[in-house]
Amino acid sequence: MTESSNTAETAHAADHIDESDIATLRERIVRLEWDQFQRTNNEGGRAACQGNWPVFHQMRLAQFLTWDRPLLESYADDLAEADRVGRNLVTEKYGRMMASTAPDEYARNIEPYIPRLSEGRVARQERVIATQVAWARDFRARYPRLGEAMRVLTTSEDTPTATSFETYLRGELGTYSDRTFALYEAMIAGRAAQSGGRGANITEETLLHTVRLGGFSDLDEAETAQVA
Repeated sequence: MTESSNTAETAHAADHIDESDIATLRERIVRLEWDQFQRTNNEGGRAACQGNWPVFHQMRLAQFLTWDRPLLESYADDLAEADRVGRNLVTEKYGRMMASTAPDEYARNIEPYIPRLSEGRVARQERVIATQVAWARDFRARYPRLGEAMRVLTTSEDTPTATSFETYLRGELGTYSDRTFALYEAMIAGRAAQSGGRGANITEETLLHTVRLGGFSDLDEAETAQVA
């Protein structure tokens, strides 16, 4: 065996180990979120989705499959630190969404008890959100049946019982540490700069992972399978 083939095999083995480590990290994050989700109290009692691990796992893993290792590691640290200090990021995420869906209750019972975001952080988040809403709108135009199965798109469409993609994203980003958000922001900027400035649509990437985890080969197959 030549030295070059030895080197190639070593590099391949290292890549395999690294990908295995990343896969384990993704699964750990999904489990940490699930455990916090189980401790989230809902008005009216436990929600049905809190007992549906397979769907939760599919939806959350699909998102984390689009993230690189530094972002995954930073968010895992956020979740672990939250557990250490008695903070629940999943509960906080849903609470932040209520700024739109139940503003009076949010102002009275939630806003005083969660970390306040600086004006600068909010402005940066809104730029990220605008990019992702545009990507989601583009995806829905090209895959209308899959789009119909998604959340409504914008905060203006929120109701007390329906939370939009935009509002959900705003709630989630608000729970990230400064380090995690900076890494996430850089990821979105990097994707937006791809394809000659047209951007690499992270909504499409996430939904592709979602349908593959659900047993479809690609988005076209999943779109065709949806009931018209």
